[in-house]
This record gives sequence, structure tokens and C-alpha cells, in this order.
Amino acid sequence: MKLVFKSTLSIALCSLLLAAPTQAKKAEPQTYNIEPVSVATVFKADPSIKLTLEQIMADPDWLGRQPERAFWSADSKTVYYQRKQQGNENRDWFVRPLAGTDNGQLLPLQQAHTMGAANAVYNQDRSLQAYIFADNLFIRDMNKGTLQQLTQDSAKQSSPQFLLDGRLAYRQGWQFFAVNLATGLRSELANLKTEKAPEAPEVAKGYLAQEQHKLITYVALSHKNKLDRHQADIQLQQHNSTLSPQPIYLGKDLQIVEASLSPAADYILLSARKKTKRNDKDIMPNYITANGDVAAQQVRARVNDVSPEPQRLWLIDLSSGERTELSYTTLPGYNEDVLASVKAENAKAKGEKYKSEKVIRDIGLMNDWYWSQGAIRWHASGEQVAVMLKAFDNKDRWLATVDLKKQRLIPQHRLHDTAWVNYAFNDFGWLNNSQALYYLSEESGYAHLYLKSLTGKAKKLTKGTFEVSDPTLTQDDNYIYFKANMAHPGQYEVYRANLTNNAIEQVTHLVGSTDFSLSPDETKLLLRHSTNLLPEELYVADATPAKQVTRLTDTVSEQFKALPLVAPTIVAVKSSHQAQPIFSKVYQAAENTAAKNNVNTNEKRRAVIFNHGAGYLQNSDLGWSGYFREFLFHNLLVQHGYVVMDMDYRASKGYGRDWRAAIYRHMGKPEIDDLADGVDWLVQNANVDRQRIGTYGGSYGGFMTFMALFTQPDLFQAGAALRPVTDWAYYNQPYTSNILNTPSIDPIAFERSSPIYFSQGLTKPLLINAPMVDDNVFFQDSVRLVQRLIEQENPNFEIALYPVEAHGFRQPSSWLDEYRRIFKLFEQNL
Repeated sequence: MKLVFKSTLSIALCSLLLAAPTQAKKAEPQTYNIEPVSVATVFKADPSIKLTLEQIMADPDWLGRQPERAFWSADSKTVYYQRKQQGNENRDWFVRPLAGTDNGQLLPLQQAHTMGAANAVYNQDRSLQAYIFADNLFIRDMNKGTLQQLTQDSAKQSSPQFLLDGRLAYRQGWQFFAVNLATGLRSELANLKTEKAPEAPEVAKGYLAQEQHKLITYVALSHKNKLDRHQADIQLQQHNSTLSPQPIYLGKDLQIVEASLSPAADYILLSARKKTKRNDKDIMPNYITANGDVAAQQVRARVNDVSPEPQRLWLIDLSSGERTELSYTTLPGYNEDVLASVKAENAKAKGEKYKSEKVIRDIGLMNDWYWSQGAIRWHASGEQVAVMLKAFDNKDRWLATVDLKKQRLIPQHRLHDTAWVNYAFNDFGWLNNSQALYYLSEESGYAHLYLKSLTGKAKKLTKGTFEVSDPTLTQDDNYIYFKANMAHPGQYEVYRANLTNNAIEQVTHLVGSTDFSLSPDETKLLLRHSTNLLPEELYVADATPAKQVTRLTDTVSEQFKALPLVAPTIVAVKSSHQAQPIFSKVYQAAENTAAKNNVNTNEKRRAVIFNHGAGYLQNSDLGWSGYFREFLFHNLLVQHGYVVMDMDYRASKGYGRDWRAAIYRHMGKPEIDDLADGVDWLVQNANVDRQRIGTYGGSYGGFMTFMALFTQPDLFQAGAALRPVTDWAYYNQPYTSNILNTPSIDPIAFERSSPIYFSQGLTKPLLINAPMVDDNVFFQDSVRLVQRLIEQENPNFEIALYPVEAHGFRQPSSWLDEYRRIFKLFEQNL
């Protein structure tokens, strides 16, 4: 089925593109200059259908079960993807030939190992493919079309890579092996052990021991035999190549973070840190268990209790077994007191003075939870290796190479941020045919793509007020494909940088949100595309600038297609605090629809502002939202006469570094100021009554609800806080320390950012919905706040408990109960 999309664009989006103001960074010119092509997906909606909470909050299978985890076959002629089974959480694999005409066929379980993998690797001439399936190693001959299984055991194989000599290497735990594909011989390359190296039998020490050896022949002979055997083992190891190499002993009480083998199998670059023990206090009670007992489940530590262990970086020469620690002292700023001003402010608050001094900063690999590519990257030749490092105070990121001869780090790029270095936009790699690096950096204020030779200055490949992500290099080094919101902050398309002439070319024109995977033969793109009204489906297109795609899947249910849904309009809300507008979705009924729902459009309306979670998340974009239940709930509210706004307030993703970092050391202030601007917009542009506006949200959105009702009590007339943060000192370390530093260093930031310190400001009805087995935002957060409100004798709150739910609800009954309460709150108070 070929779909040729015409050049049509909604009036609302056109006006938005024309009116979009210049963003904050002066160094970046405005770039809303790409003409998009609209995807015209028309459903046969039934205007008589009335949405119900029972339908919206039911098991989401009724919407259709969309494709997941899609990837290319080795021959670039087929796509594999998963789809949820009806009525349970299991997934099936489907195979969809590009030449097919339907959603493809269910892949039989006995053929599952033949698929390959999304992260499969290839040898230099791409005649062989290797991948892991179910922890075992497979290799495919691309010319013969044959598949061979190399391992079949209970051990866990990982990290396959082809070596320069043609062997296939892989890792098993922290042992590295290589298979000779011609002979089948499996050789151990290295065995990394976090143990103390065994020592030769000791010489007798102390008077009694020495006398024992002198007087008792048996003792002396036994000791001599042990020494002889030890020396014989050493001699055999040195002179017989059939033996495996001696293990590499790193020492006791260490934990390996990452270890990477060079393509020449001559070096390993390794990072390790001191092993830490779990804190027995990090537990969560679970009251609903199968045996009727209360279970104490282990959970993550709080930011207040975590002190990250610095990592040590070692270069290991496999020919000699020699291990050299690489010093961080060559990195610019490695000993700067980057938190001096923060420490001085907190000291002053205590009546003390702070004297800044040089300090050796804790440094390690950039191995954040968000990032899957790995922080160590070898050049294909094996002659160079690059590593991405970060400071654990979150203020610096370094890209460095290793001088293998001098055994030292060579800094190539430093990204310093006075707030925090983003966990996103850290992709990097080598060009294939030259010793040059490409990488992403937010140094200009937006995430852009750079190219750098090892001895020259970096060259910026992209520029403008947009963000670049997912760079993918072609084998010939001619192109780097990437995703960007170049035409509009909420519209994500595929582009490519032509490295031969520095041109930037737009590849897709789909209007919405589009992710991509380049085919193994690099001629096609597998696209995962969605719009506000259409969940993500799979498409394929040529990997060249074009306006034609082929749709591969159609999994949306007829029941969903029949719903008379309101497409949100994206508006640019004028900010009263800075030049950049606040992009927001607005849901409201057209006059003819309002009449059918008995809504009087002349009467001032009531409204709700939804606060998205995560803080750093974009929800006012043109793609399908992960908040699909909320999207449908907002449509239900529209049918009941509400106007709904969904704001990408400051700290949201998609709008550059300054927008992201606006909340540094003061969460809940810039965002609530933006909500106030949203209220003004609703009053001035949507005929909304200022005294009939409520707000709600979950996780970070629940925190936002608290801060709004506590610190600006006249802004909203009611609010619902779901799975909410009340005290940031109780949240996790990786997220919180980025934005607020740590409680021991910056208590000012924690106290002015935590709702529990402002609960006395509550004067309007508040609903708290708290899951009790939430291992992300602990139930303890809600318990502590409730006790504080009780002690303050505040009658304006209610709390609903969800005993079997974690942070993301799973049971339809819980979803229904939660949103019935939210709807009731708004109906009674707005």
C-alpha cells in the first residue's frame, strides 16, 4: 500500500510556524523554514458516541495493539516487530516483508532465533552478521544465507564483535572469548577477576616458623614442592601457547562498570569502582501479598543517602597483562570547585564563610540509565579508542581519546554546564575511514552535531533553534542521519548531514513524531511515525529526500477509529517571564460540537490544566502521547464543556538547554509561573472563567499540583496530585542531584523546591492519589505530607490509596477509581 502525502498543513499549525518567536540563545538563528507535508489520516468517526471513564480506563487492548521493538532483517527486505497479545502482557514476534500487503505474519517460536537482532554486528566487508538470541551466539553468512549457532549453554553470552583477524569475539560475564570461524577453536582472551591475585608460597616468617622449617624435614620439603610447582606453572604459561592466559586480578571489593575489547584484541579499556553495600533501610512494605504476610521489598536509595563512588579507568595490555591506570588530571577542570558559589550561599545562610579551594572531582563513565550505546568506542582499525566521561557533580562531560603508547587520556572536548549536563544528547562515535570523531553537544544552547579530527578544532554540522538526536553514520562516511525538530519544536522528522558538501537534507515530511532505523544495506529507513490522533505505526521509505512512504502496519482498532476525538491545537502562550513562548496543547469543542453536547458557548467555560510528568518530557508535540488515557480523558472533559490545556512549561524537553535548566536549584517556581501564563491565555482566548480552573498531574505533575496550590493558592480552584513527590530529599540520586545538587551541599535548593515546606498555603480542595508499592516515588512521600497537613489542621485535602499499584498503574479498576475521583473533584469545584 503506497501512501503519497500531499502538501497540506492545518491553519493552526501554519500560523504557529509563522508566529513562532526567536528562542533564547542569541547564537542560534531562527530556523522555522522547512515546508512540511501532512499525513492525512481520516477516521470515520461517529459523532453520536459519548466517551465514558469505563471505556477510557479499560485494558488498553481495545485501542489496538501497536507495533513495538521493530528492527530490520539482515537482508533489508523484511521487518520484525513485537505486538502485545490480547488480554495479557506477553508479546509475539511478527515478520513483515516489505512486499507484503497486511500487518505481516506471526513468527513461529521455532523460528524466533532466525530473526537476528536490532543490535546485530557485521564484519568489515559485511559478509557475516553476528547477534545474541536468548543469551546464545549466532552467526549468519550473508552470501550463502546460512545461519550457525555457536553456543548452546546456560551461560550468558553478550557483546559480540568481529576482530581484525576475522575471529568473532564475545563476552561471558567478564571473560572475553574469540572463536576462529574456520577451525571452530574457542580461545579465552582475558578473564577479569575482582579478586586479589594469588601469591607464591610465603617464606617462613617468625622465629617458630623458621625453626620448624629448620628442624622438621617434612615441612621444609612441602614448602619447596609448592614453590617448584608454582614456578613450573609460570614456565609452562610462558612457553606453551595452547594455554589460556592468566586471569587479570583487579583486587578485592571492586565492581566492574564497563570493559571494552579492542578490535585487534590487544587491549581492554576498563572502568571499575569500589563495591558498595545495600542500605538495609531502603525497603518498602507491600501489604497485598500472595501469602497474606507483609513483604519488605528492597528499593532504591534516597539522594540524601547516596555518595557515588568515583571510577578508576585502566588500560590493560593483553600481550603482557600489564595494567595502567589512566589519570584524569589531563582533563580540563578536573580539580575545579564548580560548586563554590552554591557552597558559599549555603554557608552564608548558616552565618558561615566558605573558602573555595581546588578539589579532585569524582569522575567516571557517562553510563546513565537513559543511554544504551556505551561510553567506550574503539575505532574500527583498533588504533584509537574514545571514552565519554562525566563528573559526578553533574557539571562537566568530557570526550577523550587514549594515547595507547604513552598510556594517557587526551581531552578532545569539554562540555561544561553551570546547571547540569543533560543525560540525553551524549551520542558519539568514530568515522569509519578516518580518525575523526562525531558527537552531540548542547554547548550552543541546543543539541547539535559536531565533527572533530584528533588534532584540529571541532566543526559544527548543524545549527539553529532545534535539537538533534540519534545520529547514525553510513559505512562510507558520506552521511549522518539524525532526528530533529527543525521545522517546529513539536514536529520530529528525519534529516541527514552530507559530510561531502556540509549540506543538511530533510528526508521525511510526515508532520508528527518520527523515529527511524537505517536498513543494513543503507538504502531504506524503517519509520515509527505517529500523530496526535494516530498511535505509532510502521512505515518504510527510501533513505533519500523524498515525499513518499509505504505503510507497513495498521493496528488501530475500529472501535478507536470511531471515536469523535478532538484534535488539540498547539498554541504559543506568551510568557510573562522570558521571550520564548510556552508551547501548549488546547482541547476545546467547536461550536457545532458544543451544541450537540448541550454546551453553551456564550457562557464562560471551566477549564483544566494538565501537568505532564518527568519534568524533562515533551507532551505538547505533534505525535501520539504516552499519556493516551489522559488524552482520552481530556476529550471526555471537552464533551462536558471543559477547555483543557497541556503545557510544556519550563524544564520540558524539546526547547533547548536554557528551557531545560530554568529550574536549576528552584524546582516548582518557573513552572508555576508558566501555569499562571496558561491561565491568563485561557481567560483571554478561550472564554474561560478564571474562578473555574483546576489542575492535575502525576509524578512530576503531582509535584506541580502541590506547588501550584501551596505557593499560588488563588491560581486554581482545585487540584489532583497523583503519585506525587513531596520532598526531593527522598527522591533518587541520579535525577535529583542533577537539578538540586545534594542535601548535604545545597539544602537551600531542596527546601525551596519541596512542597512539604509550603503546605500551609493550601486553601483549595486537594486530592492526593497515592500508590502504595511505588518504588519510584515512595508512598512515604504522601504519608509525610498528610501528617503535616493533619498537624496544620488543614481540612482541604483527601487521599485515596492504591494498595497493589506501583508508579505506573496496571489494573483497569485502579485507573477507573483514580479518574472517577479526579472527575468528581472537578465537577464539584469548577
